[in-house]
Amino acid sequence: MPLQSHCHYHRSQNKLRVGVFLLKGNKVLLGRRLTAVDRNTFPLPGGHLEFGESFGQSAAREVEETGLDITEIEFLTVTNNVLSDPKPLQFIVFLLPDPNQMPINLDPEKCDGWDWYDWNDLPKPLFEPLEAIVLRGFNPFPSH
Repeated sequence: MPLQSHCHYHRSQNKLRVGVFLLKGNKVLLGRRLTAVDRNTFPLPGGHLEFGESFGQSAAREVEETGLDITEIEFLTVTNNVLSDPKPLQFIVFLLPDPNQMPINLDPEKCDGWDWYDWNDLPKPLFEPLEAIVLRGFNPFPSH
């Protein structure tokens, strides 16, 4: 399903952030942050929506940091996480990589590596926006 961006923002405003769920069975791909902000937390692959990008283009670009090739893209949800300043809107995209692939850490200065974690046994501490949607009961596996 192609994703189209229908949001409007100006380059000087807060950037929109994207979090990307990569799913394999009942597991989700998470990394451990090495950056100063939220160091040692576990986020989804993601980053900022670049000016003029569609949601799908942004998600595909952000997944490149995992070294995985994506076979399907589906929009899941949009969240407005009012957690700290700035307060960017986040959109969540669901992607299916080829199940036989292994993630590769292509950004070792920002991430300590990628691994698959069971949705019912996620590592701690989670990256704040991910923790917020988990605590609200969001589940990327609707049949579970």
